[in-house]
Amino acid sequence: MTSRCCSPLVAISAAMNNSWHPDCFCCDICQAILADVGFVKNAGRHLCRPCHNREKARGLGKYICQKCHAIIDEQPLIFKNDPYHPDHFNCTNCGKELTADARELKGELYCLPCHDKMGVPICGACRRPIEGRVVNAMGKQWHVEHFVCAKCEKPFLGHRHYERKGLAYCETHYNQLFGDVCYHCNRVIEGDVVSALNKAWCVNCFACSTCNTKLTLKDKFVEVDLKPVCKHCYERMPEELKRRLAKREHDSKDKKKKAGILCKKCYEKFPLELKKRLKKLSETVSRK
Repeated sequence: MTSRCCSPLVAISAAMNNSWHPDCFCCDICQAILADVGFVKNAGRHLCRPCHNREKARGLGKYICQKCHAIIDEQPLIFKNDPYHPDHFNCTNCGKELTADARELKGELYCLPCHDKMGVPICGACRRPIEGRVVNAMGKQWHVEHFVCAKCEKPFLGHRHYERKGLAYCETHYNQLFGDVCYHCNRVIEGDVVSALNKAWCVNCFACSTCNTKLTLKDKFVEVDLKPVCKHCYERMPEELKRRLAKREHDSKDKKKKAGILCKKCYEKFPLELKKRLKKLSETVSRK
């Protein structure tokens, strides 16, 4: 009799100190018949070599090649989301044996030099080819979903970003981490800050958006498309446009009154301790 069944023995395989019918001697994981292919002892089990390699690789934290089913000791080549030994493949263009630096493009593999000659942009984050929409920023090219804020890791998706030491940040986290950013030049304001139109500006950047005349808070200016326009340029605008701008300004003031919003002049009259508490409260709310 065998170790697994009660049928009379026709052919016997001796393994693991037991006797087996050839058809009964199977891999303990995948149930493949082992009589003709051999087996490997693994933690008291008899396994086929592919299953043994997978178990061993799992324990070592390594990949299994999807072609030869052996453990990949070095860096794998990822092709169509599966890991392989790089030397199983050759460059589609020049025929050279590939390394882990190979690039996949439209279902084909290329060595790095051949791929670079094809002019295909490489994502600055994942180092993979970009076949669809490209984001050009910070001297590199990115997949849309990979160009993200270094703090919250949310994609910018076309929204403005702010740079600091080679990293990109959204406006909220840049201000939290590094302070005011000039609305015009997109850089940190190191000197005096001009606070106008609910934005921060460098002193030299705060100018009429039409004639580029430098402005101060003492000058008269009007907000047009979220930017300042000096009195002279404003007066040259069509009457209909000026009426619409005046109405918008009036409506905005009404909303601020209803919301309890204070102008800068009134805010400056507050005690210093109260202003500190209000600033701290504002920062707490913005983080949430």
